Amino acid sequence: MSLVGNNVLLVRVDSGINLGSGHVMRCLALAQAWQDGVGDVVFVLATESPNAEARLTAEGFEALHINAKPGSAEDARLTIKLAHKYGASWVVVDGYHFGGDYQKIIKEAGLNLLFIDDYGHADYYPADIVLNQNIHADENLYRNRASYTKLLLGTRYVLLRREFLRWQGYKREIPEIARKMLVTMGGSDPQNVTLKVLQALKNIDIDGFEAVCVVGGSNPHYDALKDFVETANLPVRIERDVKDMSQLMAWADVAITAGGTTCWELAFMGVPFVGLSRAKQEAILLQETTRIGMSLNMGEHQNLEPCDISEVLMRLIKDKRQRSTTISIGCLNIDGLGFQRLIKAMNEGEI
Repeated sequence: MSLVGNNVLLVRVDSGINLGSGHVMRCLALAQAWQDGVGDVVFVLATESPNAEARLTAEGFEALHINAKPGSAEDARLTIKLAHKYGASWVVVDGYHFGGDYQKIIKEAGLNLLFIDDYGHADYYPADIVLNQNIHADENLYRNRASYTKLLLGTRYVLLRREFLRWQGYKREIPEIARKMLVTMGGSDPQNVTLKVLQALKNIDIDGFEAVCVVGGSNPHYDALKDFVETANLPVRIERDVKDMSQLMAWADVAITAGGTTCWELAFMGVPFVGLSRAKQEAILLQETTRIGMSLNMGEHQNLEPCDISEVLMRLIKDKRQRSTTISIGCLNIDGLGFQRLIKAMNEGEI
């Protein structure tokens, strides 16, 4: 599994309103690191996502489209064709619609395959490397794997984008009262959980409190959220399609988010956070981050009223000791060295 040729990395990933942007963003982290020290990167998508494509091209990556059902055999064949065309030394696949058969087709074409996973959704894993950067990652999820498959499991392998890595070693001041809050519920948020959080902020009774609410470019509720903030006269600024989240995280004293890659970014930046889950994989992640003391988990959003959310937020805002503890645990678990460990495994077959 050595790196060969011109070291082209071909990344097969999708994004959209229902898929979200998390898969693309963590692949972007890998692509940036690869671009900085290894070689070129080509992204391949089967879904229409103008915002994701604009971000990728702005970063200097080529974003190609294939006309196939995502995760299908035809998808795999077209991906193989492009991998051979570009002389890719590795193919990266990230998404819940890619199963064991998809991986098998890629491997039978003689390609090196890195499969990024979250909860063991495939029935078989013939990839060269399976990367699961979650706290709950466990070898038992991958019992049905090829004899040569290497498992890279846990937060040691969390991939962070350039914008975060430049904050390596950052030590924040922890105020007695947290007055600056970041609200970020994912790139698309089709269920509009953001609105429920904004409704909760009406109950935050803290002098000098202010919040920044980040929504993705594919969020269909942007105008309605802006109208709500203006009508309710909330001390909230809504930012759309933010290119540098690290600056906002450095500014914030606390955050509220959905369970996803943002949790690792907040932990790295030392931001105590409350989590709301919108899907099974997010619920699992937040249960684990809360178990080790990295976050506060409110559970599934549909079971919550705005007053429930504001009560927990107020508790975190006022509890400096709680915030200090979560910051320490987060920084211990997310050290920003995930790519170095991954590239060592890809290049040398070692972990």
